[in-house]
Amino acid sequence: MAKRPLERFRGLCLELPEAYEEETWGQATFRVRKKIFAMSMSGESAITVCMKAQREDQHAMLAQGEPFLSPPYLGPKGWIGVDLAANNVDWVEISELVRESYRLVAPKRLSSLIG
Repeated sequence: MAKRPLERFRGLCLELPEAYEEETWGQATFRVRKKIFAMSMSGESAITVCMKAQREDQHAMLAQGEPFLSPPYLGPKGWIGVDLAANNVDWVEISELVRESYRLVAPKRLSSLIG
């Protein structure tokens, strides 16, 4: 049986060095050394996850449209949202986005462990 989208996303986050999950604001946040690198924003009908992104990458993804979106409050701070309920979710790309977000917040020593 295939994993549900949020479980799959959780697995991608928690496989990173020293990553852990903590519930904050009623949502799952994924952290390294107390810094959030990813989070869920589950609503009534959608499962959206958010990650930090380079500003140029954020603009390029938003230009593509679905499944990417600018999350409320976080979008202007350099975060990208992904609707995991969309039909065109590319899990290889999601994995790359999670890793890049982790690199943006993790200490250099830990970032170097993921290549």
